[in-house]
Amino acid sequence: MAIKTLNEVVTQAVSDIQRHGFDSQDRINQWIRSILQVANLYQDADMGDYLKRSLGAKYTQLVTNGGVQKHHKIPVFTLEKVKPACRAELDRRIMASANLIKLNRQAAIEKTIQRFSGWATSIPIGGTDILDKNAVKMDIKKPLSDLSFIERRVAIDQGHKLASSINEIVATEAGAIAAIWRSHWRQSGYDYRKDHKDIDGKIYYITGNWAIKEGLMKPGGHQSIDDIEKPGFPVFCRCFYEYIYNIKDLPEEMLTEKYRKKAKEVNRVMA
Repeated sequence: MAIKTLNEVVTQAVSDIQRHGFDSQDRINQWIRSILQVANLYQDADMGDYLKRSLGAKYTQLVTNGGVQKHHKIPVFTLEKVKPACRAELDRRIMASANLIKLNRQAAIEKTIQRFSGWATSIPIGGTDILDKNAVKMDIKKPLSDLSFIERRVAIDQGHKLASSINEIVATEAGAIAAIWRSHWRQSGYDYRKDHKDIDGKIYYITGNWAIKEGLMKPGGHQSIDDIEKPGFPVFCRCFYEYIYNIKDLPEEMLTEKYRKKAKEVNRVMA
């Protein structure tokens, strides 16, 4: 016997309650069991496939194809060195995202049951002829019907988080000393955060980096990247860091006298 779809079960449930009304809790419970059965099958179908493809494509773009070097001026061998850590982050992000999707689906099933039960118990014994069945069915199914859209948004958002984490892994391994916050606020149609727009182009130093340890660099009135939230981690944030590796790329206020003296000596030798 073919497995019934969610639409078929809800259609039968609505028709039955329309005919009989709320004449017993057993009738309601029977349909709740039927909806739960098909909803749980719906929950298991293709779960995580789209997520794995989406995050896998992002990983391929950034790591396998070297797209991450757009934000990092590093040699190819450095990227090869961090690939295992980046791959581990991909696996971790897939697992976390799958758990999030599972929670979303469980919540959607509960909302579907609540909507059906709330509607069914409002119909008087003997049923009713005054009923827009299509509207009722759409309202009951809406939480589960919206899941595909929600899961696509989860995958997109997790892709941004994966990119941010991979960039951070590369920056740590390659010895970045600071980072410039970049926002897409100029992009048409992008729903940017105002506070992220306000810090677009702002420089943040990386706490405890080698240049600070050697006395060649100082905060110079700038904040640490530890003082703010990471780009790409707030929901649907597409901001990113452009990392700085060379002390010469820092603004004057972040350079120490020790660095200036050292730079003069180097210039004198090369002259």
